[in-house]
Amino acid sequence: MTNDLESAQSEIRACPSRDDAEMFDLAPVSLWLEDYSGVRRLFEEWRQAGVTKLRNYLLEDPGRVEACSALIRVIKVNRKTLSLFEADDLPHLIENLGKIFRNDMFKAHVEELEQLWNGQTEFFSHTVNYTLSGRRLDIQLKGSILPGHENGWERVLVAIEDVTDRETARRQLAGSEQYARGLFEHSPVSLWVEDFSCVKRLIDEARDKGIRDFRVFTDVHQEFVDRCMAEIRVIDVNQHTLELFAAPDKATLLRRLGDVFRDDMREPFKEQLIDLWSGKLFQQREVVNYSLNGDELHLHLQFSVLPGHEQDWSLVQVALTDITARKKAEAYLEYLGQHDVLTKLYNRSFYADELNRLKRKRLFPVTIIVADLNGLKATNDQLGHAAGDALLRRAGEVLNKAVDKPCHVARIGGDEFAILLPATDERDAAVVVENIEKLVEVNNQFYSGPALSFAMGAATGRAGERLEDVARRADLLMYEVKRAYYMETGFEQRRVG
Repeated sequence: MTNDLESAQSEIRACPSRDDAEMFDLAPVSLWLEDYSGVRRLFEEWRQAGVTKLRNYLLEDPGRVEACSALIRVIKVNRKTLSLFEADDLPHLIENLGKIFRNDMFKAHVEELEQLWNGQTEFFSHTVNYTLSGRRLDIQLKGSILPGHENGWERVLVAIEDVTDRETARRQLAGSEQYARGLFEHSPVSLWVEDFSCVKRLIDEARDKGIRDFRVFTDVHQEFVDRCMAEIRVIDVNQHTLELFAAPDKATLLRRLGDVFRDDMREPFKEQLIDLWSGKLFQQREVVNYSLNGDELHLHLQFSVLPGHEQDWSLVQVALTDITARKKAEAYLEYLGQHDVLTKLYNRSFYADELNRLKRKRLFPVTIIVADLNGLKATNDQLGHAAGDALLRRAGEVLNKAVDKPCHVARIGGDEFAILLPATDERDAAVVVENIEKLVEVNNQFYSGPALSFAMGAATGRAGERLEDVARRADLLMYEVKRAYYMETGFEQRRVG
């Protein structure tokens, strides 16, 4: 269309005396032959009045732009013009110019007038016109003062190209981009746009060097994983990302990515690399990151190489959903399933499972200590259950401090506890019992009220012996100690004071 426009203008210039020639009327673009002499005279008046900057002068009073427009006289238009603007003939078109040229043209018309004011013989603009039925037309306008009329501007040829389809498509694209940007920016999940092209290059180089088992390679060469992580380029993040990671702005977040991706991040990232090696361009996994204020964040990660970028991974979207609250709830439920809430020790269910695990692992010798809290019933009866609960909490404090993993302590009854000591013989078990007695002595120095006291029995099992039988022997030994304690103290007859 532009070539047609330039060709028509070229022919008009070559034959200025043939305004009515057939080639003008049949031109494939809208052509207007106009008289700008009135505008020329008005410009001279303004110059004589001291106007030097036309743009500022016109913008001060929009009526001055209208005055210029009113002085432009339409001499002739071609058939394309009449059809484009839906006019019956030239008089019909001229009578309705106010419908064609509306406020949308104001800025563009200022641009055109300024170009003429500055001595140019051609002017250009992109603007909006309307057909007589009110349909919007996006147009590209080019005007030329015809040769021989440079002094008076009596003949100006204006060519108008209809670019409505192109501009509509551009606006739709811009609208789609704005819509997509809005979805990205205001998404309720953390979104990251990243460039993994350098990671792709490193993986391809490893493949070219003959690496076949990538998992073994990354296990041996941890520096490769670290290098890949360092080569990721973050292109953009959305608003929710800043809120989730407690970042004041994008620049701060990007500068402190080392504080976000650390500690437990290497292992899941290695798995991500292994998946990419295997061609998995969409992945999901749970990861741990950190906010800039140090809070641990449990996240569900969705990684996707965006369509069209499968060959170079230059555009990747990472979506992070915060599952920290869910993980805490799961951890608490798991804790409740294995622990006694009052003493913070493991419960009977965990004790049974651990016995089975020790049987399978065959970590003999295994020693089991059964400890019974002395005087709990009397404390409950005489001082109330709150005092009894306090005594149980103290028992939990002592027993928790008495052993470390892989040993475990469980509350297996109301006042009964069991200590599981894998790979522990009688001599080491006696050290544990002695340690508990020392801790009880220290505990009693810091608490008033009933004294804390345990009756304990320890039994050691060897390979081939059932652990249930070992526990039963420890329980019998505990009862012997308990009977001796009662016989010596007469505790069951005395009130707790």
